[in-house]
Amino acid sequence: MSDVLVQKSQVLKGGEFLVKSSLPEDTFIPEEINEDQRMIYHMVRDFLHQEIFPNYHRIEKQEPGFSASLLEKMGELGLLSAHIPEAYGGMGLDTNTNTFIGDALGPAGSFTVSFAAHIGIGMLPIFYFGTEAQKLHYLPRLGSGELKASYCLTEPGSGSDALAAKTRADLSPDGKHYILNGQKMWISNAGFADIFIVFAQVDGDKFTGFIVERDTPGFSLGAEEDKMGIKGSSTRQVFFENCPVPAENVLGEIGKGHLIAFNALNIGRFKLCSLSLGGAKMCNTRSIEYAKERVQFKQPIANFGAIQYKLAEQAIRTFAGESALYRVSDLLEDMKNHFLEQGDDYAQAQLKAAEEYAMECAILKVVGSEVLDYVVDENVQVHGGMGYSEEGTAARAYRDARINRIYEGTNEINRLLLVDMLFRRALKGAIDIVGPAWEVQKELASMPSMEKVEGPYGEEERALRDFKKIILMTAGAAAKMQMDGKLNLKEEQEIVMNVADMMIDTFVAESLLLRVQKLSGMSSLPVSQEVYDAMLRTVFHDTTAKMNKNATDAISSFAEGDLLRTFLMGLKRYTKYPPVNVRNTRRLVASKLIEAGGYCF
Repeated sequence: MSDVLVQKSQVLKGGEFLVKSSLPEDTFIPEEINEDQRMIYHMVRDFLHQEIFPNYHRIEKQEPGFSASLLEKMGELGLLSAHIPEAYGGMGLDTNTNTFIGDALGPAGSFTVSFAAHIGIGMLPIFYFGTEAQKLHYLPRLGSGELKASYCLTEPGSGSDALAAKTRADLSPDGKHYILNGQKMWISNAGFADIFIVFAQVDGDKFTGFIVERDTPGFSLGAEEDKMGIKGSSTRQVFFENCPVPAENVLGEIGKGHLIAFNALNIGRFKLCSLSLGGAKMCNTRSIEYAKERVQFKQPIANFGAIQYKLAEQAIRTFAGESALYRVSDLLEDMKNHFLEQGDDYAQAQLKAAEEYAMECAILKVVGSEVLDYVVDENVQVHGGMGYSEEGTAARAYRDARINRIYEGTNEINRLLLVDMLFRRALKGAIDIVGPAWEVQKELASMPSMEKVEGPYGEEERALRDFKKIILMTAGAAAKMQMDGKLNLKEEQEIVMNVADMMIDTFVAESLLLRVQKLSGMSSLPVSQEVYDAMLRTVFHDTTAKMNKNATDAISSFAEGDLLRTFLMGLKRYTKYPPVNVRNTRRLVASKLIEAGGYCF
C-alpha cells in the first residue's frame, strides 16, 4: 500500500462503506480548506460577481459568442485546465481544489452547463483515452479556451440505452478516413464548440469514439432547442452526412467506446453534484433574504414556523449532501495518488480512481440533483407570487435545476446502476457482503443486544450500523431468492430502487456524522457545535423513518408468512434511533440562518 494511503487508518474501496466503518480523522471536510484553495475559491466567486451575475440576461438570450467568451476568460484564469497536468498546459490541481471550484461556480445558472460539458465530458475522453499526439494537439487549446468541446452520445433512439446508437462509421477504401453518417440530439455546447467527442458504430456493430472537428465536410447543426430551463446553454442536434473523419482521430480502441462513455460519466456525475450543491447554497441564501424582507401580518415571514422549516430543511439537506461530496472528493484524491505511486500516469490514475468510486459518484449525482430540486422548489414557495415571476431569480433557478435529474444518466438509471454495481463487485469478490449479510441473519435469530451506547454520538453510530444491517438483510434476502429462482431482480425495479435509496441515505447519513464528529474537535467554527448536532439529529431521525419505509416496501414485495414476520421484527430491532424534537432542531438551525442572513455553514 502506498505511503499516501498509510497516512490514514484505511481508505475504503468503492462500495465498502456498506460493510466497513470510516473514521472522522480519515475524512476530509470542507472546513479544512487551505489558503491556496480558499484563494482559488474566492477567485471563482469574484468571476461570478464580475462576469456572470451582471450578465445573466445576455447568457439567457444566448447572445452570439458571449458564453464562448466567458469560457475563454475562465481559460485565462486557469479554471478550464485545473484538472489537467502541466504536461498538457494544465495546472494539475488536486481533486479537492477542483471540487471547491465546482462548488464556487454552482450559482452560475445555465452557464454551469457550458462549463461542465467543456471541462468534463468534452475534455476528459481525450485526456483519459487519447493518444499522446491527440492529447498534445487538443488539450492545451481546450484548457486555454481557444477550443471549446462538446460530447455527442444521445440519439433519437438511444438515451439511457446508449449502446443502441445508430450513427455509423465505415472505413474509406483508402483506409485514411472513417465516414460518419447519423444524427445526435440534446448536444450541449453544440452551437459554439470546435471539437466534438462522437460515438458511432464502426461497421454497424462496434461502438467507438471519435474526435470530430467542426469544419469537417458533411458536419451540420440543427436549430437551438427551445428548452424548459438552462436556456443560456447551447443545445442542438448534430448531423453527419458522409462526414470523413481522419483515422488518426479514432479515440481509444475500435469497439471500446463504451469504456470512454461510461468512465467520462463517472466524473461528470461527481462534478454535477458539486455544481448542484453550490447552487443550492445560493438559493438557500436567496430564500433567507426574502423571508427576512417580506412582511405579512405585521412581521417578517421568517418569524413563522412553516417558513423556518423550509429554510432549515434547505440548509440541512445541502449540508448533508456537501458532507458526502467532499468525502468522496478526498477518496478520489487518495486513490489517484495511490495509482500514481503504483506507476500509472496521471490520466490512468485519475481514470482508475473514478472507476473505483463509480458507485459513490452515482450516489452523489442523485443526491446533488435531488437536494437542489428540493431547495429551488421551496425557494419559489418562500417567494410566493414573486417566485413565479420571471422578474426575480427564483423561477429561473427552478427551471434550470430540473435537468440535473435527467442528464449524466437519469436518477433512475443511477439508482439501478448503484445496486447492479454492488452485486457485480460482490460476485467478483471485490466487496465481501456475503459474510456481513450472514452475520445479520445470525443476529436476527439471537436475542437483541442490551449493550448501552457510549460517547456523544453513540446513538448515531449505533443507528448507522443498524442502517447497514437493514440494507444487508434486505439485499441479501432478495439476492438469495434470486439465486433460488424465486425472484428476478431485473424485472423487480421497485425493489432495486428501495435498496438504492437505502444505500444513498445511509452514505449521506454516515458522511454527515463523520463531518460533525470532526467538527466537534475543531475550533473557530462558523456556528456553535449545537447547531451541527441539531442538523445531525434531524437527519438521523428522518433517515430512520425512510429506512423503515424502504425496507418494508422491499421486503413485503418478495417475502410472506413467517419469513416476512421475521424480517419485519428485525427491521423493528434496527430502527431504534430515539425520537428527536425536530421542531426545535430545525428552529435552531433556522435561527442561525436568519441571524447570518444566508447559508452560513
